[in-house]
Amino acid sequence: MRLRYLLASAAASLLIMAAPPATPAQSAAATSLQREIESRLPAVMPKVVAWRRDIHEHPELSNEEVRTAALVAAHLKSLGLEVQTGIGKTGVVGILRGGRPGPVVALRADMDGLPVTELVDLPFRSRVRTQWQGAEVGVMHACGHDNHVAILMGAAEVLAGMKATLPGTVKFIFQPAEEGLGGAKAMIADGVLREPVPSAIFGMHVWPTAVGSIGVRAGPQMAASGNFSIIVKGRQTHGSQPWSGVDPVVVSAQIILGLQTIASRQVNVAYLPSVLTVGSIHGGNRANIIPDSVVLVGTLRTFDDAMRRDITSRITRTAKDIATSAGATAIVQIDAGGLVQANDTSLTDRMIPTLRRTAGAGGFQLINPIMASEDFPEFTREIPGVFFFLGVTPKGQDPATAPANHSPLFFADEAALETGVRAMSALVTDYLSAPVSSKRSGR
Repeated sequence: MRLRYLLASAAASLLIMAAPPATPAQSAAATSLQREIESRLPAVMPKVVAWRRDIHEHPELSNEEVRTAALVAAHLKSLGLEVQTGIGKTGVVGILRGGRPGPVVALRADMDGLPVTELVDLPFRSRVRTQWQGAEVGVMHACGHDNHVAILMGAAEVLAGMKATLPGTVKFIFQPAEEGLGGAKAMIADGVLREPVPSAIFGMHVWPTAVGSIGVRAGPQMAASGNFSIIVKGRQTHGSQPWSGVDPVVVSAQIILGLQTIASRQVNVAYLPSVLTVGSIHGGNRANIIPDSVVLVGTLRTFDDAMRRDITSRITRTAKDIATSAGATAIVQIDAGGLVQANDTSLTDRMIPTLRRTAGAGGFQLINPIMASEDFPEFTREIPGVFFFLGVTPKGQDPATAPANHSPLFFADEAALETGVRAMSALVTDYLSAPVSSKRSGR
């Protein structure tokens, strides 16, 4: 895979050099559209803030985004867009056909919240509770998808107001179930990338970096993720007589420690990074009963298919061998996992000036790979795309110590919302004014 990326980068460079520069007429049109975006932002931004707060206060879990989808659909219809609902279960698509001929471009935002109880003291904090995997849980936009939805709603309003001068078509994709439940796949299966077919797609994610900053990289940017479960089966007995049974709790502890040596001692970390995390342990219900079994659930993050296959085989071997050594058994299940999120290199290089301009002086950076994962690459294995990060850590707070996404304390500064709307709108107008070659590169 490493060689493949190097070859792809070289090919992308040739494509970039071969691509014709924008004509003076295209440059003038793009500048005019940029000015129009700026003129429309002041009227839109109070609505964006209000939408974000409303969505934040009323989060919905994956595939349950009924209220959010209705809010989005009503707004898109009010703008005169062609609106499709129920795509990928609860997804919404809006189509804006510009007044001038041109290509088709897509923008995507995800809508789902997480089973997390919010601990941020906000007047619009979530108090929603629901059932998740048989237990009552709080629900929170702990990953910041409320910001994504509000930003894309704002971009839709900005661009709809520019319809007469827009050279092409924009497809606004509001996706359910990004949090590991296949929302992108479901929307694609329902035809979200057809009729009309986009030639490129852009997406973004809020991130605990300096407020209003924008980060991106060409090529591999976010890791592929896959989950695993290990059922450790022992033999139940009284807690006072562990010798009369097989203790799966102790065996599970040994397996967890053994798994940590895979990433730290058995994989070449100088080649590519990987992360192996056990995030959940369940077993037993009384202090004086050694249970019959314990269930471990975890995640694996990698940037390379061969490394992923190697690590998964080591997970299975480690769990089974440790269990056998104690007289227990281990049943290991590992899912196929997602895809590496890799930005198309030629498209990224083409759009970096747009992102740099919208981030403002000192607000843009080329970033290192991130071990978090996304299902955005389900879209970009069909068409070229670029995914970037928008900083939301308030001024005066160290991003290194700010609560990260998925934390009950995660907080997104609303000052970043305007940069998000500006960036998403400008990516559309700059791309439509001078589209790059549709040949894909750097996957």
